[in-house]
Amino acid sequence: MFDQERVKADEPVNSNLLQTDPQQGLTTQEVESRIHQFGENRLPENDAGVWRKLAGFFWGPIPWMIEIAAILSAIVQHWSDFAIILIMLFLNVGVGFWQEYKAGSAIAALRQRLAPQARVCRDGKWCDIQAAGLVPGDIVRLKLGDIIPADVRLLHGDYLRVDQSALTGESLALDKKVGDVAYSGSIARQGQMDAIVTATGMATYIGKTARLVQTAGKASHFQRAVLRIGNFLILMTIGLIALIMTVAVYRGDPITETLLFALILAVAAIPVALPTVLSVTMAVGAEKLAKMKAIVSRLVAIEEMAGMDILCSDKTGTLTQNRLTVGEPVLIGNASRDDILRMAALASEVDSHDPIDGAIYASLGGADLISDYNVVSFRQFDPVRKRAEATIVRDEMTFQVAKGAPQAVLSLLVDGEIGDLSSLIEYAPMMAAIDEMARRGYRSLAVARTDQTGRWQFMGLLPLFDPPREDAAATIAELQAKGVDIRMITGDHEAIGREIARQLGLGQNILPANDVFDQYDRLRDPQAMEKADGFARVFPQHKYAIVHELQGRGHIVGMTGDGVNDAPALKQADIGIAVSNATDAARAAADLVLTAPGISVITSAIEESRRIFGRMNSYATFRISETIRVLLFMTISILVFDFYPVTAIMIVLLALLNDFPIMMIAYDNADVAPQPIRWNMVNTLTMACVLGGIGVVSSFGVLWIADVWLHLPPDEVQVLVFLKLLVAGHLTIYLTRHKGFFWQKPYPSWKLFVATEITQVIGTMAAVYGWLVPPIGWYQALIVWGYALGWFVVAGCIKVWAYRLLTHDHPRQAWHLARVEGWLHRRRID
Repeated sequence: MFDQERVKADEPVNSNLLQTDPQQGLTTQEVESRIHQFGENRLPENDAGVWRKLAGFFWGPIPWMIEIAAILSAIVQHWSDFAIILIMLFLNVGVGFWQEYKAGSAIAALRQRLAPQARVCRDGKWCDIQAAGLVPGDIVRLKLGDIIPADVRLLHGDYLRVDQSALTGESLALDKKVGDVAYSGSIARQGQMDAIVTATGMATYIGKTARLVQTAGKASHFQRAVLRIGNFLILMTIGLIALIMTVAVYRGDPITETLLFALILAVAAIPVALPTVLSVTMAVGAEKLAKMKAIVSRLVAIEEMAGMDILCSDKTGTLTQNRLTVGEPVLIGNASRDDILRMAALASEVDSHDPIDGAIYASLGGADLISDYNVVSFRQFDPVRKRAEATIVRDEMTFQVAKGAPQAVLSLLVDGEIGDLSSLIEYAPMMAAIDEMARRGYRSLAVARTDQTGRWQFMGLLPLFDPPREDAAATIAELQAKGVDIRMITGDHEAIGREIARQLGLGQNILPANDVFDQYDRLRDPQAMEKADGFARVFPQHKYAIVHELQGRGHIVGMTGDGVNDAPALKQADIGIAVSNATDAARAAADLVLTAPGISVITSAIEESRRIFGRMNSYATFRISETIRVLLFMTISILVFDFYPVTAIMIVLLALLNDFPIMMIAYDNADVAPQPIRWNMVNTLTMACVLGGIGVVSSFGVLWIADVWLHLPPDEVQVLVFLKLLVAGHLTIYLTRHKGFFWQKPYPSWKLFVATEITQVIGTMAAVYGWLVPPIGWYQALIVWGYALGWFVVAGCIKVWAYRLLTHDHPRQAWHLARVEGWLHRRRID
């Protein structure tokens, strides 16, 4: 018996608990006690519920901006504004909720990897139970096709070949012997052995991976940018309105009318549509990516992908096909390629689950090519002898064939005494070929057969490897041309990683995990990790740590993967990408799920994400400049000239007419940046201030024309200013679309152009014919249009000049400056 005191699930099991009688197993009383101590063999559920998740989207700085605007609208009893703002709030919540519905499903997918059934010995009898009922110390039987139900240590049996590629990333199945450990969630491909359970639930390898997924997470650069823009606009609005109120009180203006005007101005100035427009822009982009066979599960990942400068890529199943393949044979003597493949196939099983046997038959072209050979006896591969043998009869001639590890097959040639074969001239080519394959990371399979005298003859070597995806090399080259640095991460040996890297055009500085991390998984040398081209022999916690460290060093990091072992890193990365053949756990943790074979769609996704980013940056610049233009102009007019340039109803009309064209920004044409781009608030705010300042100056010009030239009464002056603010504001949308002159490509999309011009026409008709405002007639309206178009040309030239100053005429230098700014900002947040 053992101490009944309850222990934590992730504590190591006391060795005394594992002294179970293999013939009797645990008793029912021992099982009940250990269930109480260690809990069930399952991953804990932590589902907050749909309603609670939905409520969370109404809480936070971004929803607060919209909710404050709604409250202000209700206070001043502007119910039409109140309804529009509520629609924006629910639209923003709905887009976010539905697009991120699967955000918490990674743990559920990992839970499904646990085997539902297990064969266990209890009270001296073998029985099948739910895997959730296993406890440390249980004796279980593992056979071909079983999903291993818990972490176990093998006790006895012939051998067990285990496929744990989805857990560790190792491309080849591993041969396990007595005393070895097998992980929960891996699959038994060959053999049968009994084992003792050493860990269950969250204490298993897959459980620790689940814990990493739970703790993984990142702050979105998009959310930070929206908050910074929103805070800037709100603080500026509050400051200027406070100044207006103070002066109004000092002058003795009617406090009720002043307060009403200030509240309406606040409602119009607060960026209610900011998060909604940006979310809709990303949602429209997500639809386009879906047509490219890339499903977006987290909207803000689109913006992250535009700035991604490092892509950490899992090797097995992502850069490679996760399919064992036979390479070009190394032939010895008179053997031909067909001869060695036939003999290797005769020493294999056509219906075997062994991937090596499957690769041999695939390379041969099918079992029909050896149908005239009769297999008299067959001895399967086992990890002790390390070879498979068969006795064959054909045309009344009997011979033997063997395939397996080179040393094991060569021992047949020298009667079991291998010695130093490299010193013998006749074996020198074989040993040189074996050494070369090992250096390149290939797994070599030796093949031999007996001649008419019964003497073994060495036929040659079959290199086995997991080949790169057909589109991997071209995709990597395109990504590098777009400024994205590729880092390979693999659970395989570094020699295999270097060979794949060579074939794909990647660097050869592949570091093993123990050179990067110490025994406690702490980083040894951050500089070495930064300079590495890839990492080998890594575990899930290493992948997670690599991504996290690169993020801490100012990079926007992407991660591609397909296995359970990739899930923590996929969730931690700024943009996690699950390839088409990924496990459910990897897909659930990812932000972008590829549904078509290959990874070439990643380059298309990056191009589209950079277009989307351009649209979002265009809108942000426009929205800030408009707020500056309207608020600053009104504040100066009230303070200096004691004149309200527009009425409250005109402010509401401006806000409504502005909403239609800005929604169409999501469908606008945009340039594809040649390098990674990210939010550069210095440039965005500077350009917005420049355009907003131009708008203030030109608006005062309208006041001067109306007073000195046209001699209009105050109410018509207000209409003239309203029309100018509307027309010039809509024209500003065209200025913020890109950094060039307005007549240069890319031209506005037809949706943006039509929406912009229709709202301008509606506003013009309202001013001309007096819809809700005093009429001014066509003459004065045309003067405003001509005046606005003239300033539009001037502002466009100033904009180009300002961008050139900001970027120093060097786009690459600007990108580096933005990257440095992002790094400094991240350090301040941390």
